[in-house]
Amino acid sequence: PGHVQLLPPQNVTLLSKDFAMILTWAPGEGSPPDVTYTVRYESQDRLDKWMKVPHCRNIPRSFCNLTCALSNLYVKVRARVKAVWGRSQSPWVKSQFKDYYSDVELAPPVLTLDIRDNSILVSASFPLPTCVENLTWKYDLNLWEAGSEDKKKYEGYFRKDTVTINTTALRGNYCFSARALYESINLKHSEFSQPVCVLLNHKG
Repeated sequence: PGHVQLLPPQNVTLLSKDFAMILTWAPGEGSPPDVTYTVRYESQDRLDKWMKVPHCRNIPRSFCNLTCALSNLYVKVRARVKAVWGRSQSPWVKSQFKDYYSDVELAPPVLTLDIRDNSILVSASFPLPTCVENLTWKYDLNLWEAGSEDKKKYEGYFRKDTVTINTTALRGNYCFSARALYESINLKHSEFSQPVCVLLNHKG
């Protein structure tokens, strides 16, 4: 293709979602179907130094996960994207500034229950990008008898911790639900996960 006026991507937004920082955009009006996109980012401590994002160069999709490309999770960053088609390139379009540390949005953890004779071992796993594995993620766990409003709370467990619950005295259908926590400038937490219910000490 020769030189065509390529319209820039629209709705360029830096999102923090499910533990990740993601740049999203929509194709510019009248974009050819095989248009590709290239993304760069700059951080507030080094303005006007636009860093390349190797895994988001000439990509066909309209999002780029920046989490593990960022050199510093505690500094505000913004990203920019341009459309590329043959020799034509659109102007760059910039997102707003965000920082992972204070803007991160959490997804509910996934619970695993290991049912033993007189106890249940509960662990929570989070879908974390590898580069943020060692931040101090925690979780809260709720336990209640199905149909009851009375919840027993287990609070502030570290992500890799297993909660051991003695079930000798529990009879009937019991439910578990958890939420992820993160201590940044203020305490953030996810929604509680969908309840997982089990029958305990069921005779018959």
